Amino acid sequence: MNITRINTYDDQRFSQEALNQHGCYLADGDVSIEIKIISQSEAIIKGDKTYFNEVIDEFRFNSEHITKFYDESGELVKQFKGVELFKLDIDKIQPIQFFVDRDKLEAVKSFVGGEEDVIIPVAMHEGTYVSLDGHTRLYFAYILGFKHVYAYFSEDFDGFDYFFDEARKRNIYSAKDLILLEHEVYVEKWDKFCDDYYMNRE
Repeated sequence: MNITRINTYDDQRFSQEALNQHGCYLADGDVSIEIKIISQSEAIIKGDKTYFNEVIDEFRFNSEHITKFYDESGELVKQFKGVELFKLDIDKIQPIQFFVDRDKLEAVKSFVGGEEDVIIPVAMHEGTYVSLDGHTRLYFAYILGFKHVYAYFSEDFDGFDYFFDEARKRNIYSAKDLILLEHEVYVEKWDKFCDDYYMNRE
């Protein structure tokens, strides 16, 4: 079984709301499944139920705080152990990304209205809270003037120390230091940086 996440924001097979949340997937090439977050811990999943378990597992790789999944009729499909969220001073979160994609920022604007909508996976490193994902949401929270966001502890990943050090070398210490780029430039700079790093490790 092959599950692929859709990373664009223009695909007629899915709702715009799910696309903006990066909750759209293709199973085995052409079966559409979408997940829409409806609260800090809940989401609705829509599509062929045959693929629900695999798509949910893929979705939670980046969104562990979503622990209850319902189908369109409101029936509980799958539930996980609750994840503890805590409020965190936005200026105390160290990013490990350098840039923000303007296209992604526009998508994030559609579903972030308050501090409770910004939930970031973090790890502790050298006594600092470090964001593992959600850098666009973090940047938008800064733009909106939020003083706090919500966070949960997650496992870091292969190469974490390298990205942490590289961010600091570039004077990236908090959300306000992230650099906004047009999509094409973001792909050229950030995606290439990541690809080069992991390619050289092989």
